[in-house]
Amino acid sequence: MRILTAAVEHWPLAKPFRIARGTRTMADVVVATVTADGLFGRGEGVPLARYGETAERARDQIVSVVDALAGGAGREELRALLPPGAARNAVDCALWDLEARLAAAGGPPLSPIATALTVGIDTPARMAEAARALADARVVKVKVDADDPAAALRAVRAEVPAARLVVDANESWSLDLLAVMQPVLAECGVEFLEQPLPAAEDAALGGFVRSVPICADESAHVAADLDRLATRYDMVNIKLDKSGGLTEALYLLAGARARGLGVMVGCMISTSLSIAAAWRVAQAADCADLDGPLWLREDRPGGVRLDAGGMLMPPEPGFWGQTAGLPSPRT
Repeated sequence: MRILTAAVEHWPLAKPFRIARGTRTMADVVVATVTADGLFGRGEGVPLARYGETAERARDQIVSVVDALAGGAGREELRALLPPGAARNAVDCALWDLEARLAAAGGPPLSPIATALTVGIDTPARMAEAARALADARVVKVKVDADDPAAALRAVRAEVPAARLVVDANESWSLDLLAVMQPVLAECGVEFLEQPLPAAEDAALGGFVRSVPICADESAHVAADLDRLATRYDMVNIKLDKSGGLTEALYLLAGARARGLGVMVGCMISTSLSIAAAWRVAQAADCADLDGPLWLREDRPGGVRLDAGGMLMPPEPGFWGQTAGLPSPRT
């Protein structure tokens, strides 16, 4: 019999993290643990205030499926028992972890990933200073809002002339501002722009002539969204906390590829427990943004780390599951 438990944890950040919707100083997460046959699996979810989630509500959602899991419900059944979000993500990933441990199969080590390193919103001068510290970064992600994003973007680009550059507006732009920013995005060599318009207004992107690809983030949750997104966006940002776990994320990945959409794999401010699951999808992505644990004052022991060359190194063996027995990112 499988025993499911849930706990809320709070992880302080090393410094404030500011995006268009506000500033964070703490990562509140919910951790699900599934135990069976003397082994356990762990999964972490980060509740998103954007969708009305809290850590306590996510914990209560997890508790609501304790009996179902004890009675034999698995990952596919879980998709019907819980809505997409942090709670389902935590339980789904815990089940993947447990299944891999029960398989007890070895495998090759995971490869490092070139992750985006994020520059949060601040004055252009301070954003330039933050970018200067990322001289070795292969990919830099710039958070902007509607307050002179051109100045912020130019300030960062001047400090990282060789890096791949991604811009994330987090729903803060209007269609007029998006049009004004097209030459600036091209001038700065931006690889793609994330979620410029509010999700409720993104139908306007259907006929919009763009200078760089546009990636859906807040508009993209599950595979069922893809037919709508394919007429508005060029890419989707897959985050396990939005999709409700690795199971749905793999469906989303396969569906995006079938429609010719590019794929980014992102994360919230989280511990390495969240990143370990997202790593499997990132193997097949065009861009990874998995720097969430790097914002924490302290991460879980054995988690991810950044090497001297700016590459994100995988968690230590056994931190989460086994390499063999985990899903193929191209399934």
